[in-house]
Amino acid sequence: MPLIDELDAVVFDVGEVLFGWSLRALYAKLIADPAKLDWFLANVVTTGWHFQHDAGRSTAETVAELVAEHPAHRDLIEAFPRRFSETITGPIPGMHELVAELDDRGVPLYAITNFGHEFWALFRPSQPIFDRFRDIVISGTERMMKPDPAIFELAKQRFGGNAARMLFVDDRADNVAAAEAAGFRGWQFDGDAARLRAALLG
Repeated sequence: MPLIDELDAVVFDVGEVLFGWSLRALYAKLIADPAKLDWFLANVVTTGWHFQHDAGRSTAETVAELVAEHPAHRDLIEAFPRRFSETITGPIPGMHELVAELDDRGVPLYAITNFGHEFWALFRPSQPIFDRFRDIVISGTERMMKPDPAIFELAKQRFGGNAARMLFVDDRADNVAAAEAAGFRGWQFDGDAARLRAALLG
């Protein structure tokens, strides 16, 4: 039996589920030497540093702090907020089609994403796919991040309905586990949109 027969809604993550994301996609354009690029991404503009934005910090704060630590790399650091859109590598193959198909069938769609508030404000208007979603919980806006149980409790309040009849799709095992602990059904996405579609729709 297709999973959709047991569900009232589907809840998606955004990064690495609906859209690819990579710091390297931006900085490979700015740093030609591969060894210097690897060092920069491991020691200066790191994923850990960026995750502060997902938690609600502003780039005005984080960029100033990082420039103070690495003044020789000021130009590269300051490029990050201006050129954040270049870290988004495009739609995950097959996923936008699946979202459209679910929406066209009348399946309610929601999202919970770790995404900086100011970056979301720039990204969201450029992506009409999100018009198909009834509500999206943004970590940087709410100042709470997956896999914090609080963000899933907030999502349940916002989305309404029975979480046990909502499938949460995320690429990270810890986020899926936290969603399941909060009462959602979980699916760890491995990049295979066709497999997810087959499970959902048969």
